[in-house]
Amino acid sequence: QVHLVESGGGLVQPGGSLRLSCVVSGRFFSANIMSWYRQSPGRERELLAMITRGGSTHYEDSIKGRFTISRDDAENTAYLQMNNLKPEDTAVYYCNAQIMTETMSQNTYWGQGTQVIVSS
Repeated sequence: QVHLVESGGGLVQPGGSLRLSCVVSGRFFSANIMSWYRQSPGRERELLAMITRGGSTHYEDSIKGRFTISRDDAENTAYLQMNNLKPEDTAVYYCNAQIMTETMSQNTYWGQGTQVIVSS
């Protein structure tokens, strides 16, 4: 019933920038927490950033200072602005949303993932 659709991934040179988007659609009351994760082959899925409805944010040290998470509740969209990208940032990036449904129950949803490749 709730769907997350990511976009904005692709190929970028080291030092470049990308902006990922995550649109939450369907029938729900609110997205309490939205997060961005990434996963590389052979590694665990890594939490990168979180943002609450009130705008509070959390960043992992690995990307702090380079990535910025934001949200536009009018558009039900979360963003991840990625600057100064490095080859080690290459991964599949996933959006996650903690959703309050219309029946006032909480559920967690994942996006399909979008590939980011940082290479010259």
